[in-house]
Amino acid sequence: MVKSLANVAADFPILQHKINGARLAYLDNAATTQMPQPILDKTQNFYQTKNANVHRGVYTLAQEATEAYEQARQKVQHFIHAAHANEIVFTHGTTESLNLIVHSYGEQYLHAGDEIVLSVMEHHSNLVPWQQLALKKGIKLNYINLTKDHELDLVELQQKITNKTKVVALCHVSNVLGVINPIEKISHWAHQKGAILVVDGAQAIPHMCVDVQKLDVDFYTFSGHKMLAPTGIGVLYGKHELLEQLKPWQYGGEMINHVGLYQSSWADLPAKLEAGTPNIIGALGLGWAIDYLQQFGMSQIADYEQKLLAYLLPRLKEIPGITIYSPQQQLASGIVSFNLQGIHPHDVATALDQEGVEVRAGHHCAQPLMQTLGINASVRVSIYLYNTLADMKQLLTALQETREFFTYESK
Repeated sequence: MVKSLANVAADFPILQHKINGARLAYLDNAATTQMPQPILDKTQNFYQTKNANVHRGVYTLAQEATEAYEQARQKVQHFIHAAHANEIVFTHGTTESLNLIVHSYGEQYLHAGDEIVLSVMEHHSNLVPWQQLALKKGIKLNYINLTKDHELDLVELQQKITNKTKVVALCHVSNVLGVINPIEKISHWAHQKGAILVVDGAQAIPHMCVDVQKLDVDFYTFSGHKMLAPTGIGVLYGKHELLEQLKPWQYGGEMINHVGLYQSSWADLPAKLEAGTPNIIGALGLGWAIDYLQQFGMSQIADYEQKLLAYLLPRLKEIPGITIYSPQQQLASGIVSFNLQGIHPHDVATALDQEGVEVRAGHHCAQPLMQTLGINASVRVSIYLYNTLADMKQLLTALQETREFFTYESK
């Protein structure tokens, strides 16, 4: 039976913490999420009763740790509907996953004269690695712009995917705009031209149902800490046939089959791409986070966030001098970015913090998008399953007080 989200905030001890004497309204979930008590308890229990390295020892603790670690991989497989568990590669996060693709697939298969299609809304993690590969190998980068509604220009995208395109690399959900890109449609266009599709799913996977087979993506990446798990754990999903083609990008223990003095051979997937001792507790925590989320169902989580956004957006628009950058024709995925006229985003965030409201201000690791929007920075509100209507009201009240204070100070 699916559990209700009605009292889920009670599972998160940090939400009882006061900030500057005010109740905490944590609204920076796109950066990192909080951890519920059940996962905190399981983390402590593992260190107290099962702590050992994986894939190495034949003794009981090592076997139990290894079994739990591989069960976590299977949980990820089923969560994203991958065909095989060995299509799941554990990394340190989305950034490392994307760098792995660039350094392994990109170095092997892209050459001078090839083209890569990106969008101006990409996080630096899905832009800078491709940019550096292009500079090194003489590859052309083609950027997709936004429509007037700050959505991906799909007409331009379809035109720029040509027979020269080898990679299309896009975010599933923008970490600034919250816009949800039509990945299944884009995958079809990419494959028609013989290109592969690489997807940054960091802002999608915590908020919606993701089926990598239905989307027909070639690579899909995400981080655990944006979905209730510890920091330092991430996932690279890749189609089996593509992962099989990749050469290791890091060398050392556990990724080998045989080592001689002058040559070595590599282990089977996914081990050949997971050199060294992994982030064991991170992988276990990711598995526990999946268990936790599945109690409620991703559809219920998505619907709940939409209701909070449906309350928040029209009231934000009523604030004088506000500019909202997130698309409003579609309710986006838990993210709203905006600025208040005449007030620096950092000042807005600092003032909100005084009222217990925690938001992010800055370029959000998306400087090309900031340039496209004609700004240097923005304020970003990002919500998750434990946020409440009270958080939305606290944010709106604090924003009104902030605007009034700075308006009075400027007189």
